[in-house]
Amino acid sequence: MAGNSAAVKVKIDNVVKKFNGRTGEMIALNGVTLDIHENEFITVVGPSGCGKSTILNIIAGLLEPTSGNVYVDGKKVEGPGPERGVVFQQYALFPWLTVRKNVKFALDMRGIKGPEADAIVDKYLKMVDLEKFANHYPKELSGGMKQRVAIARAYAAEPEVLLMDEPFGALDAQTRTQLQTELLNTWQTERKTCFFITHDVDEAIILGQKVVIMSARPGRIKEIVDIDIPYPRDQETKMSPRFLELKNYIWSQVYQEYLEVRK
Repeated sequence: MAGNSAAVKVKIDNVVKKFNGRTGEMIALNGVTLDIHENEFITVVGPSGCGKSTILNIIAGLLEPTSGNVYVDGKKVEGPGPERGVVFQQYALFPWLTVRKNVKFALDMRGIKGPEADAIVDKYLKMVDLEKFANHYPKELSGGMKQRVAIARAYAAEPEVLLMDEPFGALDAQTRTQLQTELLNTWQTERKTCFFITHDVDEAIILGQKVVIMSARPGRIKEIVDIDIPYPRDQETKMSPRFLELKNYIWSQVYQEYLEVRK
């Protein structure tokens, strides 16, 4: 298990983010500080509107913090970069490109062509079990298949940090379970640094080495819970006493924050 002995890959240093809304200034994040170590799998839970997606977009370089900074390998984030890959809940595929060409697009951006590109595409289509659908268009795929294409494309770009914003949130339970298993298998093989946002406490525990619990707005880190369940984890893990103990604890913390939102 990646511990604190590993190098810090992503450093979030006292990040504040304010937005100007119709009712005046709104503080989305209020002093978020977090070290994400190399190869670590971090999951993030918290009530809607607590700033989970905002922090992910700041790490991705798609949003600028109002104050504070994010560093990747000690270098300040000042925009998107190839070392960070993002998978959103919406599939974000090009409808006019086949599955193969959607995945290959990530390689075109890196200037990788020809047989080398084909081999990489084949590798990641096999990883997400979509080789038979390589020449299909997105409109011919189910939601779960589309999200697998998006994940394959993110991996094909070979980022060092994978940022995932509720990537399985719109999927049915069976597909979600399958993709959780695939993602864990891939992470254990590829050892990316992962930052994964979810509303689902079960999902947060089954995937993460640490679960970051965000407080109600303005978003802050309320607590970081170490998940001391060994890998490999599977769906049977969810029946174990330790899993259920962690689930009850994390859910109670998140639920307190939901109640804060409703006050």
